[in-house]
Order: sequence, then C-alpha cells, then structure tokens
Amino acid sequence: MNLYLKHIKILAVIFFVISVNMLFGQERGVVSGVVLDAATGNPMLAVNISADRRTGTSSDAHGKFVLDLTIGAHTIEFFYVGYEMVREDVKVTAEGQTYLEVRLKVKRRMLDEVVVSAGKYEQKISDVTVSLEVIKPHQLSNQNITSLDMILERTSGISILDGQPSIRGGSGFSYGVGSRVLMLVDDLPMISADAGDIKWDYMPVENLNQIEVIKGASSVLYGSSALNGAINLRTRFPGNEPQTEITIFGGVYMDPRRKEMVWWDRNPLMRGVSASHSRKIGNLDLTVGGNYFKDEGYRTGDFQHRIRGNLGLRYRFKKIERLSAGISISGMYVDQADFLLWQDADSGVYIQNPSTVIQLTGHRYNLDPYIEYFTKSGDKHTLKTRLYSVGNATLDVSKNSFSKLWYGEYRYLKKFGTRTNWTSGMSFTRNTILANFFNDHKSSNSAVYTQLDAQVINRLKVSTGVRWELNSLNGEFFYSLPVLRAGLNYQAGKATFLRTSFGQGYRFPSIAEKFAASEFAGLHIFANPDLEPERGWSAELGVKQGFTVGSWIGFADLALFWTEYENMIEYTFGAYPPDSVEIPGIEDVGFKALNIGNARINGVEFTFNGMGTIGRAGLSFTGGYTFMNPVDPSVIEETGRDEDESYILKYRRRHLFKADVEAEIWKLFAGINLQYNSRMINVDEVFIDEFLGDMLQPGFPDYWYENSGGYTLIDFRLGWNITHMFRINTILKNAFNVEFLGRPGDIGPPRNLTLQAKITF
Repeated sequence: MNLYLKHIKILAVIFFVISVNMLFGQERGVVSGVVLDAATGNPMLAVNISADRRTGTSSDAHGKFVLDLTIGAHTIEFFYVGYEMVREDVKVTAEGQTYLEVRLKVKRRMLDEVVVSAGKYEQKISDVTVSLEVIKPHQLSNQNITSLDMILERTSGISILDGQPSIRGGSGFSYGVGSRVLMLVDDLPMISADAGDIKWDYMPVENLNQIEVIKGASSVLYGSSALNGAINLRTRFPGNEPQTEITIFGGVYMDPRRKEMVWWDRNPLMRGVSASHSRKIGNLDLTVGGNYFKDEGYRTGDFQHRIRGNLGLRYRFKKIERLSAGISISGMYVDQADFLLWQDADSGVYIQNPSTVIQLTGHRYNLDPYIEYFTKSGDKHTLKTRLYSVGNATLDVSKNSFSKLWYGEYRYLKKFGTRTNWTSGMSFTRNTILANFFNDHKSSNSAVYTQLDAQVINRLKVSTGVRWELNSLNGEFFYSLPVLRAGLNYQAGKATFLRTSFGQGYRFPSIAEKFAASEFAGLHIFANPDLEPERGWSAELGVKQGFTVGSWIGFADLALFWTEYENMIEYTFGAYPPDSVEIPGIEDVGFKALNIGNARINGVEFTFNGMGTIGRAGLSFTGGYTFMNPVDPSVIEETGRDEDESYILKYRRRHLFKADVEAEIWKLFAGINLQYNSRMINVDEVFIDEFLGDMLQPGFPDYWYENSGGYTLIDFRLGWNITHMFRINTILKNAFNVEFLGRPGDIGPPRNLTLQAKITF
C-alpha cells in the first residue's frame, strides 16, 4: 500500500513538472488592431473581443485593442450591441505582431436598435423587459418640433396636458407641479427643484441623439418622480468629420373655423432659428448649439420669446487609456405669458381673462461635469454631477421663485462576459428654494440602487433590482421603503420576444404641492404641509415580433399593462377654512393637493414601426393604439358602475391612436401625422357646475357638454431635398382646422402653416 502511494506521488510530481514546462514553455505572440464603425469610420469604445471564446479584452476610447496569445491559429470574434458580429481567423507567429482593422456594421433589423435607459447600459431594444419607445432626430426635424412635448404628444400612449405628461393614463392634470414622469437629459434628472415640473422648451432638441421613453414605474434606477415612467433625452457627440446644421423657419396661425373667435387684426406669427456644430479636435470632442424662438401666440396674453444655448466638451486622455472627462453647459433666457382661463365661451375662447394673466421672465441653466473610466475587461466607472437652476420673475413680485437642484451620482457597471451586466450606484440630491409665495425651503435625498441583468439560460434574460432612499425636508427625515423590480425576456423565435415585468415606484410631493398658496381670478390654491408621498406599482406582459419581408423591415409590439397607486396626490376642489373658522367663506374655497386614495389603471397597447420600399419610393411608418381604463376603486365600491362614469379618474381619456407615415421618392418627401384622442370623461366638478363653473369661466359648463367629445388632428408635410446640403419643408398642422379642448378653458391652436429651411454641411 505504501509502495502504491509512493508511485502515485511520483507520477503526480512528474505530471506537474511536465504541465508547468508546457505552460511556460509555450511561445506567445501579439494580435493588435482597431475597431471602427463601418458607416462613419469612428473608433468604437468597449467592443467585446474574444479569442477562441476563452480569453478576451475590449477596445479602448480610440477603438484599439491588444491580445497576448499562444503561437498558432486562433479565431477572434468582435461583439457589440446593435452591430453584426465579426469573426477573424488569424495565425499568430513569434516573428512579429498581427494587426487587424475591423469594421462593424449596424444590424439591419429594427429590433437591434440600441438603448440605454432600461438598464443604464447599452442593450438591444428587443432584450429589454419593459415597454420602451425610441424617437430619432429626423422625426423632430421633419415635423419642425421646437419643444420636446410636441413630439411626445405624437408618441403612442403619451398625453401632454398643458405641460403635464401622462404615460398610459398614469397622470391627470395639476397646473405646473408634481410630474409623475421623470425627465432625464443624459441619464440625469432635469425637473425643477421647487415645482417638480418639466421645462419642455428648455430641452436641447437641436443637439439630439435620441429620446428613450420607459413606460411604467422606473423608480429602482431613477428614484422619485419616475412613478409613471421616465423620458431620457440623450445628446450627441461628434463623428470623425465636423458637422454643422442650421434650421430656419417661419409660420403663421390661420383663422379658426368659427370666425367670431378671431381677435387679431393681423394673423399671429412664429419664427425661429436653431444651429448646432460638432467636431473632434485631437482628443477633444466639441458640440455647440443654440436656439432662438419667438411665438406671438394664437391667444391674447399668450406669447413666448426665448434664447437658448448649449456647449458640450469631452476629453479622452492619452496617457490614461479608457479615461475621459467632460462638461455640458446649457442656458436659456425666456420671456413669456401663459394662458390660464378664457374670457367667455363664444367669441372669447382665445381671449384671456385679464385677472389670470401670468407673465414672467426667467432663466434656466445647468452645469454637468462628469468623468468616465473603462477597465480593460469592459467594466465602467461613472461619476456624473449636475447643477440645475430655474428662476422665475413675474409682474407680481409676490409670486417670484428661484430654485436650484444639485445632483451627483456614482455608477459602476460590472460585466460578466457578454451575458451578464450588474449596475449599481449611489446618488445625492440637494434642493434649495427661494420663493416669495411659499417661503424658503431645503430638501435632500440620498439613494443606493443595484440592478442585475443576466442571460441565465439560452434565450432567457432576467432583470432584477432594488433601491432604497432617505429623504429630508427642512430638516425632517422621511424613509422610503425599498422598491423592487423584476422582469423576464424570452426569445421564443428568431424575431419573437416575450417579456413580463413588475416594478414599484414612488413620488415625494414637490415643495410647491406642499407649501404653495396663491390666488388667480378668485381661484384659490391652498398649501398642504401634511401631504404624504404617493406609491405604486406597474406590471406588464408583452410580445415583440420583428419581421423582414423583401425590402421591408420592422416590428410590432403588444402589451397588457396594470398600474396601481396608493395615496395618489391630486388637487381637489373644496372648502378649506382654518381650524379657527367654523363657517367657511368664499376666501376658504379653492384647490388643495390631497392624498385622495387609490387608483387603478389597466389596459392594452399595440405599437408598430417599419420601413421599406415600393418601387422607387421609400416608406416609413410608426404608430400605435392604447386603450386605458383609469378608475378610482373607492368610487366603484361606494356607488357601483353608474351611468355617469364617476369612477373614471379625472383628466384621462380611454382611447389614444397615433400614426405617422412618410414617403420619399427622388428628392421629394411627404408625410402625414394623425392623432386621435377620445373624450375626456371627467374633470373637476367646479368647472362644469352650472353656477361656479360659469363664474370661473363664463359659458364653460354648456361648452363642455356640447364639445367634450373625442377629436382627430391631422398634419401634412411636404419637402424637397434640393441638394444633400439644403432642404426645404412645408408643414400644415391641424390641417382640417379642428376646434379641440385640452383641459378646461384651454382650446388648442387653429390651423397653422410653417415653412422650414435646413442646411447641413
């Protein structure tokens, strides 16, 4: 036995020595090269490079890579999301380096569109576990979009009601406060510190790469205000060649269908110019843009005059590979007046009640320093910060307000091969508010989050995450319970993807909702310091089907969704006297933000996107239909489903249909955009009460009952690409001059015509 063990030990030693000699005795060589985008020639960062699927690396900021391999034949594969995989067979020798120049081509399938918002890293749209819409720059340019809300209003499942965004019926209407949809610019929040609202006209649409819209609760990655979803505007960086774009336009509002509504001696005009320039200067990326806009307004006392500029710088360090730093700076001056309530329902729907004029001048600016570092294995460290300042000065000094949002976020993306991505981070927000009509306030928010996206088995991807926050207001702390999300994505066929997801969300009340107290035309707004955060969750079951038929490519998507809120916040009309007052007076009657209870919204959404050719004509189309059932369960329990539909949440519509089609042949292109909105079932009772409603807005109760039905808007556009550098375009909006109603007292614009010229060089 001892002799047997002795022989085993001798053999083990011999095997170990031979193995070590073989391992260290192998000659090695080097394979190096660069990875470029086949279309633009730009170097590609963080491309996954695998040798024999055993060892690998990733490309640096200049697209370069180096592999140390054994002598002999190897198969090297290059992977990048949204691009076709490239395979190179090489023979490594000891005499010298093997050099490769690899050019990756974008995949032709629309399902391979690259997005970042669903997981804070790049992935194909077919792989995400939630509904996500992508909007491209040409969609804004071709329709002369001057403010971001204009294109979102044309996107499936989204409504914008007087600046308030709603995704699949998740929000109603509260003038200028408390958005349940979080606005992001380059992954960082861009909502005002005081009102928690979105300044749509401040978003840099002239420097757009793409817009990504997440539908459903997104608080795990993005925190408060992402209760109903998130909109992420991603700005662009320069390619290898400098590029300049200049767009000039002018337009006119035509007479409405009812001639008695005309109040002008000369039709109101609008005009503007935007420009952007991008270029590389050595290792420095430079992007600069600007926008000038003036709109005389189709309603009295409703105009806007703004000037906006932005600058983006990014430097890629030479001595520290894969390290880059940059800063984005934007600023805007605005002079505007907002239309609140009309004068009367007959000839005065475009004439503002003089006592409700809100005219202001103000500024907005943001400074965004950041730094990013990629490891050799493709992991990513990111530190981003933002200062966002909003100032509003009104004719009534008592209503002035100035606010600043300070934000910082560290994020770490860990890659485990090509199948697993782990995103973790921490953020801190500080809000400071100086406001004459609701005093000065300070709040802060600290958060930690983590999300894991992994392909656990062939064709099945899993996503799960958690977030926890600590919120403080004026020195008092509020803890949020952890919020969770989970999702699955299964590739059932070559171009068939099934998904399901569940996500929790929450929203802390804005400073304005808690403390703002004001009065307009006898309409009182009362503060509510006791307002509690609202919470909720959303779930979804969906299928995405891609198709390729001849020259046609595209995809269709079907989603079933369910959303519920607790402690939902809505402004509610009533009598709110001080505790010392037994009998309320007229001065105690008005609106107050309240936690009204629960809400439930479920429905179905079908969307479609595609492009192809018919003969010599190219054709593209996009659109979708959304059915929503937004209800207050407590009303159903108390009254049942009565005929007046009082259980339907206020300021919601049940049916939305959006579609856009564009055709191009030779150098001409033409398009049509269609929007259908079903009737708004319920609004605040005070507006349609025969007595109070008539006092607030003369004639509105009768107008509501006669004109609150659904409506269809159709726009036409016709353009000519005179050369590859110069294009002209004509856009006719509300072509059939439909008179349509948004919120009470807000009649939409009549038919208007715009002429646009664009130069690109």
